[in-house]
Amino acid sequence: MTVATATLTKVPNYVNGRWSESSTREWADVTNPATGETIAQTPLSDAAEVDAAVEAAAAAFPEWRRTPPEDRIQPLFKLKQMLEEHVDELSRTITQENGKTFTEAKAEFRRAIENVEVACGTPMMMQGYNLEDVARGIDEMMIRQPLGVVAAIVPFNFPGMIPFWFLPYAIATGNTFVLKPSERVPLTMKRTFELLDQTGLPKGVVNLVNGGKAVVNALLDHPKIRAISFVGSTPVAKYIYARAGANGKRAQCQGGAKNHVIVLPDADMQMATQIINDSAFGCAGQRCLAVSVAVTIGEAQKTFRDSITEAASALRVGNGLDQGVQMGPVISPQSKSRVEALIAQGEKQGAKVVLDGRNSKIPKYESGNFVKPTILDNVPATSELADTEIFGPVLSLIHANDMDEALAFLERSPYGNQASLFTSSGAAARRFRYEAPAGNIGINIGVAAPMAYFPFSGWKDSFFGILHGQGRDAIEFFTEEKVVIERWGKEHSRKF
Repeated sequence: MTVATATLTKVPNYVNGRWSESSTREWADVTNPATGETIAQTPLSDAAEVDAAVEAAAAAFPEWRRTPPEDRIQPLFKLKQMLEEHVDELSRTITQENGKTFTEAKAEFRRAIENVEVACGTPMMMQGYNLEDVARGIDEMMIRQPLGVVAAIVPFNFPGMIPFWFLPYAIATGNTFVLKPSERVPLTMKRTFELLDQTGLPKGVVNLVNGGKAVVNALLDHPKIRAISFVGSTPVAKYIYARAGANGKRAQCQGGAKNHVIVLPDADMQMATQIINDSAFGCAGQRCLAVSVAVTIGEAQKTFRDSITEAASALRVGNGLDQGVQMGPVISPQSKSRVEALIAQGEKQGAKVVLDGRNSKIPKYESGNFVKPTILDNVPATSELADTEIFGPVLSLIHANDMDEALAFLERSPYGNQASLFTSSGAAARRFRYEAPAGNIGINIGVAAPMAYFPFSGWKDSFFGILHGQGRDAIEFFTEEKVVIERWGKEHSRKF
């Protein structure tokens, strides 16, 4: 945290259709994780600036909710086209402030665009239902209406995609919206809101306030905000869910994860290795669907361990904008230190480090936050590390004697975001799909990321709430159901 200087880009807020520099005296550095270079500064805005954004959204709501849904989605059609046209520029911005490779960043923005496309179907998805003659001469219907002002608090690891789990659905259903990006990666949403500004959305429908915990608390406590969407770590998700509930707001809070993959001996080992390698080490392991524990059964223990170690050691690590780089850095020096400390902890608890990515130095990028792919073999199933979200390029290997033992291990995990199985057996796949205690299930899939028309599910300590992001869940989350029961007397009908 520093006092801003005139030589660096100071990220503005976007409130009521206007860009403005924050009045705060506290600014946080935005750092390129690959180079260590400070590339911008983001304001740690205060509660008054949050209030201004919420009041602008509240003032815009009455007219926006009266705008027909068909008209509300027209700016989204324009936004989709602009995102397509600027996808390379936006992807480079993600790489510069987040560290993931350009290819990964571009794939991320494809997911953002998919959510805009799905939200354009809101006029159909928002429809209610009705029944004539629930009693003689009485009709009943259910209609959906927007909540009012809603807000989203989003993380650093997918600065382009995750805001779009919420934003397009919120405004298409007639709400007005306030976004708080991660203070670590504000530039992607800054550029996105510049494009949003060109879509013809009325002033106040979308607003952007940068900041830290003070902004979060102000959003949670503001009486005019009806709903909160959040993605981040489980401790923060619990905090936000509890405080939102205490203030009478509905909330959807995606927490952390410890994702498991079971590898059976009959799996196509070459395919399994390639896919799990991409899942565990893609985006430097900083995604909530990254495989972090591989549970091998029977003879798969040795064959998979050897093949995944060979594949991971061949990954080219470096600046995500450089040609041929397959994995970038973690987000910050603090994250690098934390990941390396957890690797050491696993070693102390009995694991064998068969591939060690600690103390990595990349030529020309010695100041970067690099941890190369790391594999820990024979991690004790009862160790603390087996249940700790590392959020870095570390894959733990655990052995089980059979499917029963493997599923029991998954059941003990406090998290339930994703679980995958690699096998050629349909019976094993069906059993896993039926019994695995997680909300997103992959069969011969390493990253079970739902398409935008399905909910991004999560169980146990990986999600707090009822309705998830994306698809029909998003439509339901951002609307209230109203039931109308009507009776008209016979004397009125005789007049016509």
